[in-house]
Amino acid sequence: MKNVLIVAYYFPPSGGPGVQRVLKHVKYLPEFGWQPIVLTVSNGQFPARDESLLKQVPDSVIVKRSHIYEPYDIYRKLTGRKPGTAIDVNVIKKDSQKVGFKDKLAEFIRATFFIPDARIGWRLSAGKAIKEIRKEYKLDAVYSSSPPYTCSMIARSVKRVTGLPWVAGFRDPWRGFISAPKRWFLPEMVDIKMEKSVFSEADAVECAWEGIIKDALGKYPLLNPEKFHHVPNGYDSSDFPEVEQKRNDKFTLTYTGSLYGRRNPASLFKAVQLLIDRKEIDPAELHLRFVGRFGAEVEEMFENASFKSSVETIGYVTHGESIEFLLRSDALLLIVDESKESNEIVPGKVYEYIGVLKPILAIAPPKSAIAKLIRETRGGLVAHQSEVEKTADIIKDYYNQWISGASTFDPDLEAVKSYERRESSKKLAQLLDKFSEGKQSK
Repeated sequence: MKNVLIVAYYFPPSGGPGVQRVLKHVKYLPEFGWQPIVLTVSNGQFPARDESLLKQVPDSVIVKRSHIYEPYDIYRKLTGRKPGTAIDVNVIKKDSQKVGFKDKLAEFIRATFFIPDARIGWRLSAGKAIKEIRKEYKLDAVYSSSPPYTCSMIARSVKRVTGLPWVAGFRDPWRGFISAPKRWFLPEMVDIKMEKSVFSEADAVECAWEGIIKDALGKYPLLNPEKFHHVPNGYDSSDFPEVEQKRNDKFTLTYTGSLYGRRNPASLFKAVQLLIDRKEIDPAELHLRFVGRFGAEVEEMFENASFKSSVETIGYVTHGESIEFLLRSDALLLIVDESKESNEIVPGKVYEYIGVLKPILAIAPPKSAIAKLIRETRGGLVAHQSEVEKTADIIKDYYNQWISGASTFDPDLEAVKSYERRESSKKLAQLLDKFSEGKQSK
């Protein structure tokens, strides 16, 4: 069994989608000859916590934790937010929303001093922790999970000191992505240098969706495209609880995850209102269930809907509970941000939607990677944000199937099965095998 050092900020008890990819790699890599040694934080300020995920970390996995100096308490004080406020939901604004002076100041500080991101303070303790790990264990390779991109910088340091093979993992692109700060030229140049060095010095770059590869090669066309590898996210059927399948009293459409800013249910609500006005759907038989964390503007949409009694909102729940809500639904709702990146983004939860074998209504660009995946697996139907009539037709179709009890849903089970998490970990193990042969630590 070879040892791989995994550098990951998001690791249990962190919750949310960011933790699932690395957690499943940790779970399945030992099947392919790799023993994970995880370096993570001891005091991370996660947008969500899920203590239940700690039980999914195999007992054989070695987990080391080091202190991180987080700036978000200062950020909250500066912007007048309550302690513990989830930064990712309520801070990200629509382009049309006004941003106050304090928010502008906080964003300037973030863009100027926190490079590559606000987790940069972890580098102060991570180096010492890695020295201790190297004294205790023989390392054969390094894997980093980003974002945060600080994880890549920590792994780069290990690569430079030891010469160990390094696979840099990315769940999202680096510079210029939706949540990336707009930096002025000097910090931008520093960020560019960091990003390019990671792509250049890593032995391989493992990407959760193909758009990440396109983004990197578009920025740096002289990079070797052969070092970039698409290792898709997936679902883990062993996470799915046993749920008795029975007819719901109301047609139940479920969304899980965050909603804020440009990711909102506006077009869905217009379609539902259209169906109600035409008397093509009975609001008394409709259950729109939203599970997760929501920005203030989305909460306002829930509150102001004329069919408010048909809307249920549930706060953040454990990963297992989230899947159970999916399994107890008649159809699933997926909403993709309406932004320039939308054509390429494939959130990890899409695979769980597909894996539970329920028809999906995806409000997303029809030519997007998500639409392609849904067509490949025959997992559901897609409508653009602007296609209110088409969205209404899909809802009406699913609703009528619920009424009749005769479903026409026919997923491609072989295609669905190919996205089991175990397969993704197998691909990562093959990369680690390829680059670790004959290499030893300095």
